[in-house]
Amino acid sequence: MMPKNFEAAVFNQEVLQALQDGEHHKHLNDEWADTHYFEIVAETIEEAWSIAKRKYRADRGFVIKAVELME
Repeated sequence: MMPKNFEAAVFNQEVLQALQDGEHHKHLNDEWADTHYFEIVAETIEEAWSIAKRKYRADRGFVIKAVELME
């Protein structure tokens, strides 16, 4: 199977909540309140989700909104 390029849409809920509370996150820039897009190379969408979940962990406040195959 050939690797494909996927795009992950990610933001950080902890940063968003801190900004809504008039504060800043201790470790991440305010920009993480906005969605960031990252390219992931994987053979399947399931593998791409797995890679995204390992890199952008929910227990650190990251929310993966979507992982989609890039055309």
